[in-house]
Amino acid sequence: MLTSSKKILEAARAGHFAVPSANFVDAASLKSHVLTAEAMGLPLIIGLAESHFGRFFSIEEGAWFGKFYAEQVKTPIVLHLDHGESVEMTKKAVDLGFTSVMLDASMESFDVNIEMTKRVIDYARPRGVTVEAEIGHVGTGAKYDNDSDNIYTTVEEAAKFVELTGVDSLAVSIGTAHGLYKGTPKINFDRLHELAAEVKAPLVLHGGSSSGDRNLNRCATEGIAKINIYSDFMVQGAKAVYDLPKQEAVVEDYYTIKDAANKGMADMLRHCYAVFETKAVTL
Repeated sequence: MLTSSKKILEAARAGHFAVPSANFVDAASLKSHVLTAEAMGLPLIIGLAESHFGRFFSIEEGAWFGKFYAEQVKTPIVLHLDHGESVEMTKKAVDLGFTSVMLDASMESFDVNIEMTKRVIDYARPRGVTVEAEIGHVGTGAKYDNDSDNIYTTVEEAAKFVELTGVDSLAVSIGTAHGLYKGTPKINFDRLHELAAEVKAPLVLHGGSSSGDRNLNRCATEGIAKINIYSDFMVQGAKAVYDLPKQEAVVEDYYTIKDAANKGMADMLRHCYAVFETKAVTL
């Protein structure tokens, strides 16, 4: 069932659990995510990041396949543009049928971020599409211990941003990083608790991959409604292929490799559901 993220994230916030936002890069990863969600009867956000356009999928292909697979199942599926880099791209995603879009203007000034986000909301909301924005900046795992490029979210700015924009969900920076970590993630749970108490919108955590099950479980049950995962899916899919027996190539090997990668990603999503304590949502 293709839907927006509004009721799903509101339910997650009220129920103290998180919904995975599983990034996909091609039809295989997309189908794996959706079928796993359907088998478990749990909601899922499927995200296509603008930075991944052109690797396997264009935004047009992502929209078509995303809608197709989401409409084949009964469980709620949100088709989400992840890290849209401009107002124009988020509008294009809306026009193509994405049911949720993220504008990442976190590196702009506070006032410019507000102005850009409001332009996206003005376009998306009348069309039934939810909007995510970001305050602070989630950096990269490679720089985690040395010269971190994280900019932590302040409670005052986050609360003011939601009040002035009316954004549907807000990504916050509390110590995670994109990609795989060079160091050990140190989550600021005190800041998370303050944000959850003061911000009147569901909170989103970017950089969930390799952040540690205990950290992610606490985030999910202590204030985060949506957790983004990308790198863990790619790594687990690749590991499953590398674990296959070494042999001379035969015709069936292509199918064997694809099946192994899909199983690795499916196992990862089932693990995320357990760690995030995700619950079924009735729309």
